Order: sequence, then C-alpha cells, then structure tokens
Amino acid sequence: MKFIHSIRHFFERHGFGFFQRLADRLGMHAKNVRIYFIYVTFFTVGLSFGFYLTFVFAMKLKDLIYTKRSSVFDL
Repeated sequence: MKFIHSIRHFFERHGFGFFQRLADRLGMHAKNVRIYFIYVTFFTVGLSFGFYLTFVFAMKLKDLIYTKRSSVFDL
C-alpha cells in the first residue's frame, strides 16, 4: 500500500506542472484545463493520454536544453 502512495505522490508532484504551464500560456485556470483533459480522455477512449505523455516529455527536454540563466556569470 505504501508503494502505491509513493507512486501517486510522484505523479502528483511531477505531473501537474504540464497543465499549469499550458493554462498560463492559454490564459485559463489550470483546473479548467485539467477537467477538459479528463473529458477529452473519456471521449477519445484514452488516446489523449498518449498525447499528454508526449507533450510532457517534450517539455522536459525543452527545459533541459533551454535553461533560463539569471546572470551572465551562470554560464
């Protein structure tokens, strides 16, 4: 049971960042984006979950490549 809670905690900690960033870019609340995703997932029988994983992976790669530096001395 503890293993399941640790997996859930991992996904909650790392998974919701995608919806928050997408909502900020669209100018919406993150809650509305999450609800929309849930409805679309049920309507498309889980197909959008694959898109979600693809977009999250692409965002993580982009964050690793394009890091924001606050100073010239951070090089």
